[in-house]
Amino acid sequence: MITYIIRRILIAIPTLFAISIIGFIIIQLPEGDYLDRKIQQLEEEFGDSSSLARVEELRVRYGLDKPMWMRYFKWLSGFVRGDFGESFEYEREVNELIWERLTYTLLISIGSLIFTYIIAIPVGIYSATHKYQWSDNTLTFLAFVGMSLPAFLVALALMVFIFKVFDIPLFGLFSAYYEGAPWTFGKLNDLLNHLWIPVIVVGLNGTAALMRIMRGNLLDVLGQPFVQTARAKGLKESVVVIKHAVRIAINPLVSILGMSLPSIISGATIVSIVLGLPTVGPLLFRALLNEDIYLAGTLIMMYSILLIIGNLFADIALAWVDPRIRYE
Repeated sequence: MITYIIRRILIAIPTLFAISIIGFIIIQLPEGDYLDRKIQQLEEEFGDSSSLARVEELRVRYGLDKPMWMRYFKWLSGFVRGDFGESFEYEREVNELIWERLTYTLLISIGSLIFTYIIAIPVGIYSATHKYQWSDNTLTFLAFVGMSLPAFLVALALMVFIFKVFDIPLFGLFSAYYEGAPWTFGKLNDLLNHLWIPVIVVGLNGTAALMRIMRGNLLDVLGQPFVQTARAKGLKESVVVIKHAVRIAINPLVSILGMSLPSIISGATIVSIVLGLPTVGPLLFRALLNEDIYLAGTLIMMYSILLIIGNLFADIALAWVDPRIRYE
């Protein structure tokens, strides 16, 4: 098992290095960037020696006077030390911008993951064990509806419904009274009152899809000979389903778990914009629009690291659930 884990980690290191190179190059492929537009604006507004000196100062400050490969290695060496460079637009350190939003992003993402798996797995098992009954047909219909509805549309509908019925505005993660206030139990309670909406909205599509996957996999496993043998031995149906069939049918869901966290974080971007959430998604969206290369590159690398770590944990979980995988 230890050898299996070490092998996966060694594969992850060159993968991340390749992602950093490709991501850094792609971000800078378009002509110009945010700083170029700012420099052009300074030259058009002033055009005197002071503005030209300011232009040269900005170029040196952000390393634009150096070739791309030197900027890349400077950014990469700083990334390893936790120095991600400075944002062009915000004129602040990238790590400050990210850390102040990362906690809320992880709260929503992890909450959505928990919500997705807690709902999807039991409902998928129930649907598979009640094949073609009215309850199965109803759950299948609801699953297709959940998969079809865009997350931002669900967010808008919930916002309007709760405001119309309960007169509670759900925009952002805090009420106006607690926005910017120091942390207290009241502010924590206000956060929890606002947090459940994005958690449900972000997790809704994933719940419907995973429920369908769990149902289909379990139906295939329940038709296998070893399940018939277990039933022939007189085992209870619940033991046959939970102990024997589900353990095999759940393998694809464990694999999907490795890709869930970065996809939920990136998938929550539009929902975060609609709901006014202070998360990482809108920050990356704005950085890509404005070609803020250090901010966008750092966020892309963070998504990649989450994907690699998620896949590593998924591989470990699969090896634990199914011992055959360790010896492949």
